[in-house]
Amino acid sequence: MSSQPTGGAPPGSGVGVSSVPAPRSSAFVPEQPGPAGEPAAHVPGPPHEPGLPTRLRAQARTVPGGLRVVAGLLTVLIGAFGVAASFQMAERSDAARDVLSRSQPLSADAAAVYRSLADANTAASSGFLAGGLEPVEVRERYDRDIATASRKLVTAAAATDGSAESAAEIEELSRLLPVYTARIEAARANNRQGLPLGGAWLRNANDLMQEEMLPAAERLYQAEKERLRTDYATAQGFPWVAVGLGVLTVGALGGVQHALYRRTNRRFNVGLLGATAACGVLLVWVTAGHTLASAQLSASYEHGVRSLNVLNDARISALKARGGENLTLVARGAVTVPEGRKFAGQDSYDVAYRAEMARLLGAQGDGGSGGLLGRALELADDAGGSDPVRAATDRAGEWRERHLKAREYDEAGDYEQALKRVIGTEKDEATGASFDRLDAALEKALAHEQGEFERAARSGGSALTGLVAGSLVLAALGTAGAGVGIARRLAEYR
Repeated sequence: MSSQPTGGAPPGSGVGVSSVPAPRSSAFVPEQPGPAGEPAAHVPGPPHEPGLPTRLRAQARTVPGGLRVVAGLLTVLIGAFGVAASFQMAERSDAARDVLSRSQPLSADAAAVYRSLADANTAASSGFLAGGLEPVEVRERYDRDIATASRKLVTAAAATDGSAESAAEIEELSRLLPVYTARIEAARANNRQGLPLGGAWLRNANDLMQEEMLPAAERLYQAEKERLRTDYATAQGFPWVAVGLGVLTVGALGGVQHALYRRTNRRFNVGLLGATAACGVLLVWVTAGHTLASAQLSASYEHGVRSLNVLNDARISALKARGGENLTLVARGAVTVPEGRKFAGQDSYDVAYRAEMARLLGAQGDGGSGGLLGRALELADDAGGSDPVRAATDRAGEWRERHLKAREYDEAGDYEQALKRVIGTEKDEATGASFDRLDAALEKALAHEQGEFERAARSGGSALTGLVAGSLVLAALGTAGAGVGIARRLAEYR
């Protein structure tokens, strides 16, 4: 009888040969149908994979992952510091360059336009008083002033840089200048023929100059001075963003090195030390460079621009006073101050003369201490600036005294002697000689202060040289150093 296992599986079924289950497939296994009336059996699928943010957070909790995060943050911080420093230094460097090469020269040109127009008006009235053919030197002075005003208007128009206010004033002056010169020529033609209509034409031209042209020139001058103040404010503005990011960057680098020292007991990390040095140098360079530039620009404004503004105003007042003095003799009392106003009934041109001399020298008898010349003397910081101003003050005081003598003759009816006292020579104690020496002294003072301004402004601009490119280079070195330093620590975990 053959022995067969009873109750077992039939041969070949494989049961009992191996009890190890087959490996689970990663493919999707559908639910298997169960016996009738019973729910389908659930076959589990593959395990759930975590999302990317979860994996990144998990990696960041590890030491290598944390070091990578630190490296990324340092790279962003150092880069932001370099870009901010480069941008802010470029803005200030451009403004400092504009102060020297654009806004101050434009301000000077605007002052030259005003001065040339006022001087041309003065020369025209001086030539008219000479009678008949005016002296050659007076005509040449008038022609030179008109040519200077025309040239400076062209220069200003080319450099207004989109300023609508300045462009409007330049256009107005360009329109009125030929009208004014035509009226002056009409006055000359009538004066040569001995016709009294010449005086009317001269007064008409003077009214155009005083009421329309000089106010437009004054507005142009003020607009350019405002542009100069804006450029100064930009150039001297402290780079708070760059310095703030620099302090934060250097602090972050120091904090990372301290944390690594506590974890690894290694005192130095060459890469991070290099990054700290690069960022520290950039921070000191930005701060020191801006401080030095700001100090030099401040000096150029205090000892250059302010003096130039006062001296230009003084020269313009002198020219307007001279024009009023001449026109007093031309009009011979025909133009008086209207009733109801201060000095009503008095010669309006003589009133204008006294007002400008008071502005120039201050109240009668105060020695110029309260006028523009006194202010210019206060601002002069060396003998080269103060000596011409003192000479100008002396000549202005002399002019005022001589004018009083001329007025005495005119009011007494001695017109010829009064005329001699105004347009004569130094030998005649003429006011014109005093005015010419006053004007020459002011021109000398202006030339000195212009040189002072240019030296200080140039020094201020040079203090910012190299900072724009240097900021990017040092930031790149700092980024590379930080990357190398962190990479050295990461290598220990491989």
